[in-house]
Amino acid sequence: MKGDYLTYKRGASVSVLGLLIQAGLALGILIYGRVAGDHSAITLSIFMGIGLIVWLGLALLFDQQRRARIEAMEAEALAGEGGASSAFESSGSDLFIAARRVLAIQKWVLPVLALVVAAMLITAGLVRHASGRSLIDHDIYRQASQPGWGIAVGLGVAFVGFVFARFVAGMGKQPSWSALRAGGAMCVGGALGGLAIAVANFVELAIGPDLIGRYLPGIFGIALVVLGSEIALNFLLDLYRPRKSGEELRPAFDSRLLGFIAAPDKIAESVGETLSYQFGVDVTSSWFYRLLRRSILLLVLMGLLIGWGMTSLVIVEPHQRALILANGKISKPVLSFGETGEQDVGPGLHIKYPWPFGEAIVPEFTTSVPGQGLVNTRTTTGVRTLHLGTNPPEAGDSPILWTEKHTSDEVVNIVQPAQGSNDEGVRGGSVALVAVEVPVQFVISDLVLYESLAGPGQRENVLRAIGRRVVMQHLSAMRIDQIITSERTTLATALRKELEIAYGALNEGRGSGVELVFVGAGGVHPPKDVAAPYERLIQARQNYESQIERARGDEITALTDIAGSVELARKIVGELDALEALIESNGAQDEIIRRRLGVQRLLEQAGGEAGERLINAAAVRWKRHMGERAKATLFEGQAAAFEAAPDLYQSRLYLQAMLEAMRDARVYINGVPGAKIRIDLNDRQSGLDVFGAEAGG
Repeated sequence: MKGDYLTYKRGASVSVLGLLIQAGLALGILIYGRVAGDHSAITLSIFMGIGLIVWLGLALLFDQQRRARIEAMEAEALAGEGGASSAFESSGSDLFIAARRVLAIQKWVLPVLALVVAAMLITAGLVRHASGRSLIDHDIYRQASQPGWGIAVGLGVAFVGFVFARFVAGMGKQPSWSALRAGGAMCVGGALGGLAIAVANFVELAIGPDLIGRYLPGIFGIALVVLGSEIALNFLLDLYRPRKSGEELRPAFDSRLLGFIAAPDKIAESVGETLSYQFGVDVTSSWFYRLLRRSILLLVLMGLLIGWGMTSLVIVEPHQRALILANGKISKPVLSFGETGEQDVGPGLHIKYPWPFGEAIVPEFTTSVPGQGLVNTRTTTGVRTLHLGTNPPEAGDSPILWTEKHTSDEVVNIVQPAQGSNDEGVRGGSVALVAVEVPVQFVISDLVLYESLAGPGQRENVLRAIGRRVVMQHLSAMRIDQIITSERTTLATALRKELEIAYGALNEGRGSGVELVFVGAGGVHPPKDVAAPYERLIQARQNYESQIERARGDEITALTDIAGSVELARKIVGELDALEALIESNGAQDEIIRRRLGVQRLLEQAGGEAGERLINAAAVRWKRHMGERAKATLFEGQAAAFEAAPDLYQSRLYLQAMLEAMRDARVYINGVPGAKIRIDLNDRQSGLDVFGAEAGG
């Protein structure tokens, strides 16, 4: 009985010691978390603070079990005295007060504590996960201000917690101390959290960015929820689990997940029992299993060491080039069996410092392949494409018109309106919109300059942002009619020159490390909603141009008909304008006559309608001139004849006039004075004499 009493006393002492140790570790990690602003450290301190309830319950349980053993020893001592046995036969059960307390603690107190611990873990996990997630979503996670202290405190908590957990787990192998495994699980949980904090701060100190630390708050919150859910599940299973007589109680807050970590030998035993059951032989008694069990820790450490050493090997493929970093700075590889450049390395095997002291960076980009989605390719020499304008249209066989949708996410640029659209009386805005596809293909020519542009995953975004700014500025100074018509073919060349200048100014004028292979400018079109009105405007402008061309054709036809040719007609018009100017200025008469004759000769030589009319007019003039001259000559002759013989001339003119007057009249000559003349006035030739000689004349 003395051994049982000392056993539970020892358990109570260890529980109190565990309570003090975990309280000290929780206080230390809380102080560090508050000073350094480490969200995950504060979450870990909350978990360890909740674990104090477990240690308190274990201390209460073992103390009451100690008291129950003392009561049992006293009852046995009293029962050994014969005279007093009859006095306690009827009331002996009333003396085991501590035993009833033990039963009450096992039946009510420990389950209630398990529910309290589960509720606190789940609530704290949800609250801390939400606050940690908000830091990541809003990108306001603040790195720990004391990474050195984080490593020291984390390793201290991990070492003390794991050592004490192993000590408690060893005691828990004894049936009387099996309940101590719950406290060991809480200790090992704090040890794992401290180790995670130490690793996160070490990575932050060695590499720089908070690669692990920014995600620990969310992970710790999820871990608290998982542990709380496990304890609640254990409570529910304990309600229906049958118990054997004399079986030691296992509290619901004894985490099986953390218990495996606190006592990893249990895993080996379980694996050994499973193998023995499957193969039908006692595998655990073989020399290989005993050797493996004895050297498992050494083998694991050797495996981790070999894996860590392999992080110093870098294999660069034939289409790649890489940068070797040592403590965040570009350096040469420790040993190289491949191509090496001034600052980068080429294809082959290279040896660098192991992680996290050394790192190899191979440029990586993501491209989209139709039918395959996103394809991740690690390459340097590969051609990469940036779309600086609107996105290209989706793949299809049908042609895309202005009135149809080109792409799901179309980008338009603000440009100047067409020429003449800002005249008075024209309604509308002072800007226009146009969509232009500007694909740019480039390759990396200098890896160091390219990696210096920005952080990982942001370099192409920097090039894309600068390129879009250049395209926007260039297009904003052009008119929409220039972009669509006259300067469409030269737009790509102009954009390439400006892009090369903009990219060359990066990295303090050293360049961006990329070489432009192709710059295009196509798919120019106005927005879909204004395509129909724009087409009507183009049609109106085409009609305007066609009418002008028709008028020019009419001009050429008219000038050709009049002057024979357009050039000669314009020359004649110029001579006429000069003649009119000379007349208006009262120039010399001789010069005026000379110019008139010159214009007349040009018109006559042209052979057109004007020249024909001039020639006809000249013929008529000459004919009339000669006729009038003939009349004048005849008059002169008649005047000379009259002067020579006036009576004769007058008689002759009289007789000629009579002859002309009676040319077609009938004349009757009567030589007998007073004779009567009978006249038959009937016309003998009233009918047509078809047989006459003059018939039809």
